[in-house]
Amino acid sequence: MKITICIPVQTLELFDDQGKLLHRYSVSTGANGAGEENGSFCTPRGKHVIRAKIGAGQPENAVFVQRRPTGEIYTPELGAAQPVRDWILTRILWLCGREPGYNRWGTCDTMRRYIYIHGTPDSVPLGKPGSHGCVRMHNADLLELFDLVAAGTPVEIIA
Repeated sequence: MKITICIPVQTLELFDDQGKLLHRYSVSTGANGAGEENGSFCTPRGKHVIRAKIGAGQPENAVFVQRRPTGEIYTPELGAAQPVRDWILTRILWLCGREPGYNRWGTCDTMRRYIYIHGTPDSVPLGKPGSHGCVRMHNADLLELFDLVAAGTPVEIIA
C-alpha cells in the first residue's frame, strides 16, 4: 500500500502494491499552504510514513486531544459550544518524515509537529485548504482508510 496526498487538488489516494488506485478521498490540508517549518501551520511535503495508528476501537466522532480520547463524542451542539476548537476526531494516522533536513529532524520535523491524517466534523468543508497543517478527512472515509493501512505505510505529500 501507498498513500499520495495532492495539496493542489486536495485529495488522498490509496494505491495497492502494484500501483493500482484503490480509493480517492477528498481532504483538507493546511490553510497556510505547503511548508515544513515548525510553527508554520503548513502541510509538510515529501516522503513520509505512518508512524502510528491511534484510536482503534473508538466510536466514530470520538474526540482526541494529544492523541488520547477525551471520552467526548463530537456533536454539532458540542461544536457550537466550542467554535474555535480544532477538532481531531475518530482516528489518527500520525505521520513521520523520511527526509532528514527537509521533513525530519531539526525545525522541520513532521512527527514533532504532530502532523496527522485525522477525522473532522462533517460540517467542515473538504476539497479546499483549511487545517492547521494536518490532513483532514470525513470520518467515514478515515474509518475505511484506517482499516486498510498499516503502520509503516509510505505517504507522499506533493504540492
